Amino acid sequence: MAAAPQPVYWLGNDTLRVSAALFAENRRKLCNGLKAKDGVVPKSFVVLQGGEQSQRYCTDTDLLFRQESFFHWAFGVTEPDCYGAIDVDSGKSILFVPKLPESYATWMGEIYPKEHFKEKYAVDEVQYTCDIADVLTSKTPAVLLTLRGVNTDSGSTCREASFEGISRFQVNNTLLHPVIVECRLTKTDMELEVLRYTNRISSEAHKMIMKNVKPGLKEYEMESLFQHYCYTKGGMRHTSYICICGTGNNSSVLHYGHAGFPNDKTIVDGDMCLFDMGGEYYCYSSDITCSFPANGKFTPDQRAIYNAVLKSSRTVMAAIKPGVKWTEMHRLADRVHLEELVKIGILTGNLEDMMRVHMGSVFMPHGLGHLLGIDVHDVGGYPEGVERIDEPGLRSLRMGRLVEERMVLTVEPGIYFINHLLDEALANPAQSCFINNQVLARFRGFGGVRIEDDIAVTANGVELLTCVPRTVEEIEAYMSDSAKPFSPVVNSEKF
Repeated sequence: MAAAPQPVYWLGNDTLRVSAALFAENRRKLCNGLKAKDGVVPKSFVVLQGGEQSQRYCTDTDLLFRQESFFHWAFGVTEPDCYGAIDVDSGKSILFVPKLPESYATWMGEIYPKEHFKEKYAVDEVQYTCDIADVLTSKTPAVLLTLRGVNTDSGSTCREASFEGISRFQVNNTLLHPVIVECRLTKTDMELEVLRYTNRISSEAHKMIMKNVKPGLKEYEMESLFQHYCYTKGGMRHTSYICICGTGNNSSVLHYGHAGFPNDKTIVDGDMCLFDMGGEYYCYSSDITCSFPANGKFTPDQRAIYNAVLKSSRTVMAAIKPGVKWTEMHRLADRVHLEELVKIGILTGNLEDMMRVHMGSVFMPHGLGHLLGIDVHDVGGYPEGVERIDEPGLRSLRMGRLVEERMVLTVEPGIYFINHLLDEALANPAQSCFINNQVLARFRGFGGVRIEDDIAVTANGVELLTCVPRTVEEIEAYMSDSAKPFSPVVNSEKF
């Protein structure tokens, strides 16, 4: 007798099929991690609360729902207002779904029975959320492990599961968080396949932008084109973060695109474009930045700055392998930038002296890169015992630990000409002595260049997930009207 087909998430056409086995493997990984942890007793049950459907302020207008990340990692459930429980000893899973009122069928669609969700998500049992206390009582757990811990990027505490009747149980809210974070840190083969997909679609979307950008258009038109491609070609209803479409001096605004600066500038001939955008599929992220001239032709200054960043990117990627310190990769990027800025003439002096006074952070104030997964700034960058280095640039680095195989990371060096940072450096005698202000003046208003790729760490190096034109020659050829389709070698392990 043939085995029953594995339940999948699939949006049809050429979108990726994702098996529910991905989440079953994640649950097994979590149970194994908990069994190995001191303090986790027999008959422990993990209890996770999913995201809730919410409305816009005081209105009845629904906000587009996106599942809470820890719950998604464990269950892959797309519906809101659910809970999940996992018996750590056996690995068996229980999904709790809302018991919907009959009016739901009128306004929202068919009300499915519990068996529908059991089959859809390949869990062992499905019950209603209103029965969660009684169902868990029948399992006689020794302790419920709930999720409480601080996200080291946002500083916010994740939401701990709570339900009516939880006071009946012994609850521990400290054991689960560090274990599930470590489980999310390294990716399984199935997770890597989804991340390859998000990168492929997002890379193609960036390439389409390169083909369509031109002076006179608005930055938000490029944002719209990116979102349109990711959704129509990749089934990506969400982007991983707010799109950054900075041109001209806006390309030096690191998190441009927010409500105060909503990608609304008109693109001008001669502008440098910095487009930082990533699509998200089934809650798995991508994060890609492409920098290029709006008219498709680099000026000598644009070429010099771009090549400096490209050299930094390739030098760092060639150095990444399991066991290296991520902080040292950041310092390596700084070193390359400073060497190249000396060649351009913006800086002058001894490289080691410049490193000692943190000249690199004047031109790259952000961190080199971060973990990537279900969250674009994925969890696990600073586990207990790993402290953030309180130095310019490094204090903004989102990961401080050693690189490990199966981590997925962004590598995103950049050089920016941010007026207030330049003015601070010029007012600081320890830094101003290295700056040739006459040459620097030529770059005021230049904006910035960032080159951001997503990589998966392998046993010997990295797998490049992003696939876009990167050299000056590739970009200019691709943006020209006579360009041939761009098809570089991808997934090379070494650079």
